[in-house]
Amino acid sequence: MKVSKTVLAAIAAAASGLGSGAALAENWDLPAAYPATNFHTETAVAFGACVKGATAGRVDVTVHPNGALFKGNDIKRAVQTGQAPIGERLISAHANENALFGVDSIPFLASSFDASEKLWKAARPELEKLFASQNLVYVYAVPWPPQGLYTKKAVNSVADLKGVKFRSYSVATARIAELAGMIPVQIEAADLSQALATGVADSFISSGSTGFDVKAWEYMTHFYEVDAWLPRNVVFANKDAFAKLSAADQAAMLKCGEQAATEGLAKSRALTQKYIDALAANKMTVGKPNATLKAELDAYGKTMTAEWAAKAGAGGKAIVDAYEAK
Repeated sequence: MKVSKTVLAAIAAAASGLGSGAALAENWDLPAAYPATNFHTETAVAFGACVKGATAGRVDVTVHPNGALFKGNDIKRAVQTGQAPIGERLISAHANENALFGVDSIPFLASSFDASEKLWKAARPELEKLFASQNLVYVYAVPWPPQGLYTKKAVNSVADLKGVKFRSYSVATARIAELAGMIPVQIEAADLSQALATGVADSFISSGSTGFDVKAWEYMTHFYEVDAWLPRNVVFANKDAFAKLSAADQAAMLKCGEQAATEGLAKSRALTQKYIDALAANKMTVGKPNATLKAELDAYGKTMTAEWAAKAGAGGKAIVDAYEAK
């Protein structure tokens, strides 16, 4: 059978495309636990667009928000095992695996954006080694706004919290519940609205951003600006999938990660007061804790800092020493 010159030209063009790397084009699904309108998700989408542009389309990252692809507590494992090539997770939720993952959620150790950045800079080398040991590559991290206390009633001391059903999502939140005599209830972000609506939880510690996402004013009456900590969402890639990318595309992804970290931090800073104002505008009582409550919570912070350092071992001590030395 005689093949036309047109067909031969098409075959040659296709072969040329394969040789130039077109066949290596990758569609990377990125599972995320938060709604599409959450600034972390928006940052991840912008990161994906950056990667696609920087790699000339060879790596196309698609974000799947609100636990649609994997629930929050399944995301890290899914990326480790290669079920997803990349993902975003609130890393302190895994402090039960290794205490180092909870470094950003030690109560009242780093309770401002500047302090949080300093602590993360001190912790990042140890964390990157830990990620690598779990078949993960660190890409970027973005802090949440400072965490506040949401309640259905006025709270003047921790005695007012005794017996309250408290949303727990990490080792730190579970420990605070224990110290205050609250009842911890494990609830992922995607399930929080329903838990509040059905009375599964009566109180929680989270940022103004989360409160805005779940319309906390429909269930809560008070928001106390306790500034407990600034936890981080971390985006990490499967090490094997990352290794399959060309050196240029790896560098492009990490460069886009740096950009996402910078832009996400700026957005978190800018949105902090906006979210607090939104809670107040929706008739929540918003303000700082009184002196008694603050002193009691600070005492919990000292207890939990010592407990974390004991669990984290030499690596944890090195992080705290580096943080306090700078």
